[in-house]
Amino acid sequence: MFDTWVFDLDNTLYPPEARLFDQIERRMESFISRRLSVSDEVAHDLRSRYWADHGTTLAGLIAHHDVEPGEFLADVHDIDFTGLSPHPPLADALDGLPGRKIIFTNGDVPYARNVLAAIGLAERFDALYGIEHARYVPKPAAEAFEAIIALDGLAPERAVMFEDTQRNLEVPHALGMTTVYVGPDAAQGPHVHHTTSDLAGFLSQIGDAALPQMGGSIR
Repeated sequence: MFDTWVFDLDNTLYPPEARLFDQIERRMESFISRRLSVSDEVAHDLRSRYWADHGTTLAGLIAHHDVEPGEFLADVHDIDFTGLSPHPPLADALDGLPGRKIIFTNGDVPYARNVLAAIGLAERFDALYGIEHARYVPKPAAEAFEAIIALDGLAPERAVMFEDTQRNLEVPHALGMTTVYVGPDAAQGPHVHHTTSDLAGFLSQIGDAALPQMGGSIR
């Protein structure tokens, strides 16, 4: 039934406890403070508001301040990856999935490659799609998903989307994809078909047609 498995990257393929976003958010606020000549407090507020209103801080900076995306992404992703480590059960579970496995992240591809190398999954995916492939339009916007679907040629009705941000599953659901929320919270809304806090365990139970018959969650 399924031939394409689409994975978000951050806090989906590695646990939030790695806290990469603590580093990234600090670098974002430093970038905003320097570029816009604002205080640290204002930079913090802008980072948070642009993420909420535009899907990513970058999208807000592009819309309101004409920031060049490549410069921003290179700066904020210049972080320490040593907090990440390989998770062999996840690698084995990914190997057992039938069909193609792809990444779709609101980060860029160079950053995705660094993360995948640090978690031991660099050779597990058939394609990597970053925000640059969606013309810097981020998830959860429909345009972002439509751009990646067109580039990859996947059939939404035969694809499964894994995400740690529930709002990012609304459009995939509307397009016909099966959706899996990866995180500790309860699913909020009919756009989430499955939930799990154990991605490796969830994937290990999937056979060629097992997912539709599985229970609603694996914790």
